[in-house]
Amino acid sequence: MKYYIIAGEASGDLHGSNLIKEIRLLEATANIRCWGGDLMQQSGGTIVKHYRDLAFMGFIEVIMNLRTIFKNLAFCKQDIQEFAPDVLVLIDYPGFNLRIAEWAKQQGIKVVYYISPQVWAWKENRVKKMKTCIDKMLVILPFEKEYYKNKWNWEVEYVGHPLVQVVNEYMAANTPIQANIPTQKPIIALLPGSRRQEILIKLPIMLSVAALFPGYQFVVAQAPGLEDEFYAGMLAPYSNVSTVKNNTYSLLMQSTAALVTSGTATLETALFAVPQVVCYKGSNISYQIAKRLITIKYISLVNLIMDKLVVTELIQNELTVSQLTQQLNLLLTNTEKINLLQADYADLKSLLSKGGNASATAAKSIVQFVRA
Repeated sequence: MKYYIIAGEASGDLHGSNLIKEIRLLEATANIRCWGGDLMQQSGGTIVKHYRDLAFMGFIEVIMNLRTIFKNLAFCKQDIQEFAPDVLVLIDYPGFNLRIAEWAKQQGIKVVYYISPQVWAWKENRVKKMKTCIDKMLVILPFEKEYYKNKWNWEVEYVGHPLVQVVNEYMAANTPIQANIPTQKPIIALLPGSRRQEILIKLPIMLSVAALFPGYQFVVAQAPGLEDEFYAGMLAPYSNVSTVKNNTYSLLMQSTAALVTSGTATLETALFAVPQVVCYKGSNISYQIAKRLITIKYISLVNLIMDKLVVTELIQNELTVSQLTQQLNLLLTNTEKINLLQADYADLKSLLSKGGNASATAAKSIVQFVRA
């Protein structure tokens, strides 16, 4: 069978790579063509376009890159037509993927969506169109199945969260390798995101905090799609800051605490049981627009899934050096706060583990759907 898979971000590349591995276990001769990254390519997918050329953050940034986005859409449609897949598998990345889904349905192509767009947060009316152009929806958050059923009368399939299996397997196969980070100091991980725009806004604030904790080694997890030189100038003034690349999980296994940009990284950090402060800051115009459109109480997946404030969120104007310093200090010194956080992390992992191996479940569902 021929599979065409589209992932537009680093997290999608991770989940797409594990999905490809599981599909190949079920169908060794599967022909898989992808939009994604290095991990999907290493798993056996043929990469057409790398996600580093697709990631645009915020409303203003998207508008500024509309010409590129439209070119990518046109190229994608042409490439799908020429490949003629048996199924199109879309992984998150809704701004792009929902447009492709609508077009693909018109062409008579089977469409599976793996990892739902966060319509429960904003743009909820998109569900009406999604129901008409998506043949099978596979969701990874426990509350999403009930949300779609009760509010939209749409039966979707909950497959569990793929990160649980990823983290469990990594921790079972690895021990912290101190040689990766040459320091005797306790480590604070800095996870500033994968997109240039967000890193340029948030990383300088995180680095300013590093200067106030000379007894700790701060380590930046570099985005896999960005060159070393991009970080070098920002890091140069700080003697207690270093970097790792393609080694974020090893970093988290060694870390005492973490400063983490909102997104999948907050959940990964929680699954490694690392105390964290969640950071978000975008352009002012993009933030003001988002503030009026987004209806959820929290921005981090940890808090959303647990439906309470488990990890502190510093959003936009709250993300200052003084605020971040105060919250990090609490994570390093307040035993009661740390113990409560670890208990909540354990509950979170238990909740997400109920679905089993999400990648394997999703692959089985997709292969059966294609063969039906």
